[in-house]
Amino acid sequence: MVTTGNKTLDHAPLVFAEWLNQLCDDLGWPDKSRAYLLLHETLHAVRDFLSVDEAADLAAQLPVLVRGVFYDGWDPSKTPAKPRGKKDLLARIEARFDKEPLEDPERAATAVFDLLRRHVSKGEFDQVRKAMRKPIQELWD
Repeated sequence: MVTTGNKTLDHAPLVFAEWLNQLCDDLGWPDKSRAYLLLHETLHAVRDFLSVDEAADLAAQLPVLVRGVFYDGWDPSKTPAKPRGKKDLLARIEARFDKEPLEDPERAATAVFDLLRRHVSKGEFDQVRKAMRKPIQELWD
């Protein structure tokens, strides 16, 4: 269905749905709204743990709607966030799952990182991984 005449914008919802479907498949989740929440929170945690330049470099490789989720509510003056340890990253992700907690927060975060691995260049993926603290890098491997 063409609505804008711009191929990138018209195709964006399908691309976003593919990302959510892949995340649901990877985790064995039937609920796309839960997958969206995981993607949202993990992208925000990653974004806020990066320098402004590195966050912008990663965002440049994301599809348009995923990029919108990535940038939603961002205050670059507060990045990189502190503290930035593995516990802090996982706590940020888990915080939004208070009603139905994640069974395995590390597995959930790793699923989002694997999704990024499949959709951004190897060079960018490696740069983002290396920008993280060592314990967090292990989640990316």
